[in-house]
Order: sequence, then structure tokens, then C-alpha cells
Amino acid sequence: MNNIVSIAVKEIKHDFRDRRTLLFMLAFPIVLMLILGLALTNAFSSNVKLGEMKVLVKDTSHGGPLADAFTSFTAELKKSDIHFETIKKGVNGLEEIRQNRYDGYMELTDSGISLYGNNQSAIEGNVIEGMLKAFTDKYNAVSAVAKVEPAKVSQLFVPSASANGSYIKETSVNANRQPGSMDYYAVAMSVMIGLWGAMSAGRLIRSEIVQGTAPRLVATPVRRSELFAGKVLGSIVQNFLCVLIVVLFSKFAFGAYWGEHLGIALLILLSEVVMSVSLGLGVSYLFKGKASTGILLLFVQLASFFGGAYFPVSVSGTDMANYIVLASPIRWANHALTELIYGQSSVFSAAWPAISLNLGLAVLLLAVSAVFMRRKEGL
Repeated sequence: MNNIVSIAVKEIKHDFRDRRTLLFMLAFPIVLMLILGLALTNAFSSNVKLGEMKVLVKDTSHGGPLADAFTSFTAELKKSDIHFETIKKGVNGLEEIRQNRYDGYMELTDSGISLYGNNQSAIEGNVIEGMLKAFTDKYNAVSAVAKVEPAKVSQLFVPSASANGSYIKETSVNANRQPGSMDYYAVAMSVMIGLWGAMSAGRLIRSEIVQGTAPRLVATPVRRSELFAGKVLGSIVQNFLCVLIVVLFSKFAFGAYWGEHLGIALLILLSEVVMSVSLGLGVSYLFKGKASTGILLLFVQLASFFGGAYFPVSVSGTDMANYIVLASPIRWANHALTELIYGQSSVFSAAWPAISLNLGLAVLLLAVSAVFMRRKEGL
């Protein structure tokens, strides 16, 4: 056990002395987190401000109840910053909304109302359409009652006693917290750094062979299993410390939200680091030389891209792209951390799938690496 700890400490010291790699492992995710978190703030905002909305109206009706009701309707909506403007003679209403001068165009006739929306103002158009639908439903109800019992029309506009003098009962609901841009990229960058451990682990054994120190290590009285365990343990600790620094920096320097179960979140990240180190070792034994480095680099970049490290990725349908997204280890950890921090599920159900999957793959990959090492004369 002492030999394993000594080898692990040696690996940790060696990795932390490599200032260039250490700076890349820490500075790159922090700078990227800051840039993306600030640049994409509006993309993660749930607040939508519509501002003033303008609707062009062409009234060809000859007065009557519908025109009177519509006049009252537009007067009330003016209080909500929705303005209805009467079209001028010679102006083409459809062309006006094509030129994006108005959010909608409406034609009022004796037989009804026609609304034309603006594709460039989809949200505003939906708001106007919803309000107009509510108005027409109310008007149709009044018209139907007026034909049967004209005396009871006024009762439609009188609030019932049970409503305490109001049609609307307001209830305040605290919405679930949603991640902002900095919150999202704090998680995404931490997970991405955890997967980067595969690249450094891929050099654990190959670096000893390249430097010519592998025969001397084998000649020492230390067993190869202890060398293997010590190197793996040192790589796990070193990579997890980098992840921990990024997590704490994002939390206290950038104010990123990590929820109320930071310890469980760190366990998810630790399981990812263990899997990453095991992946790097396994690939280094399966593929010789620089081929293993190229494969790991390609895998890490693709997993980061499809796993949501640079932008949110949703899964829908059953096409090939969705299977690629689901196969990304970054997707597993991102999903687990998001559920843990913002979801309504229990801590166990949020964290356990990712942890068990990471550790299961780690055991399999470490076993493969151990088998390959035993078959070789050296490391």
C-alpha cells in the first residue's frame, strides 16, 4: 500500500510541475466559461419583454354591435401598450406587415374579423391572436344569449358573489429555478475538464516507454500491479483536483449556482474522472504509439460537442444524431448534474445512474488494461 501511495504522490507532483499543461487544464475552461457565460446571457434568459405592439385595422363594417364591441376592446388593449391604427386610404395592409411595420393586420367586416400575422414578430402575433380569440369567444357568447334572453346579457358582465367582485383569482406560484448562462457553462466546463483526464491518462504508461524509464521501473522490487494502481490513483487525484478548482472558482468567483448538494455533484464528477482515466489507459493499451493520442483527442472533442459542452443539446426522436448525443459521457454527467441541481427528482435517482454507469465502465476498462499489462513483459 505504501508503494501505491508513493507512486501516486510522485505522479501528482510530476503533473503539477508541468505548468503548461496545468495552465491549459485550468485557464482554458475558466476563460471559456467567462466568454460563453457573458456572450450567451440572453439565450438563457426566461424573461421576454415584448414592448409596444401595433396592429393595422381596416374597418369596412357599417357599425353595429360588433363594431361597438371592437372599439371598446381596442380601447382597453391600449392600456396594455397594444395599439390599433386605422389604415389610411390607398395603403396595402398585407404589404405593411410584409415590411415589418406592424405586428399584425386586421380586417373588420359585418360578417366577422380576419387577422393576418407577421412572421417576423411571431411572439407578438401569438399574443394578438390569443387576445382576439378571447374577444370573439366573448362576443359570440353575448350574441347567443341576446338572441334567447336579451334581458340577461348584462349578467354576463357582472362578477358573481363567489368571485368577491372579480372575474380573476390571482395565485402566486414560485417557478422552479432555471440555469443562467454562467450556471450552465460552469457545469459544462467542469464536466468537460473531467473527460480531459482521458488524454493525460493515455500518456501514463507510454511516457515511461518513450523516456526509457519503463525497464527500470519493472526492475525495481515494486510489483507491476502496484505500479499500475499507483499511476491510476495519482492520475485520478490530479485530474479531480483540477475539476475541483474549476468548480470552486465558478461558484465563488462567477457566482454560478451548484444547488444544495455540492458534495453529491462532486461525486458525479469524481466518477467521471475515474471513468476518463480508465478510458485513457484502455485506449493506450489497445492502440500503440501516437494513434491512441489521436483517437482520444477525437473522442473527447466529439463527446464535448455532442454532449453539450459548448451549447445546450436536446434529444428528441430516434435518429442517429440522438444516439450519438446519448452515447457521450459528457451528456451523462451534464444530465445528472442538471437533474440534481434544478430537477424535482430525489438526489439518489438524479445521481446514481451517471455514477453507476461511469464506475461500471471504469471497472471494465481497468480490467482490460490490467489483462494487457500482464501479457506484456514490461509495462
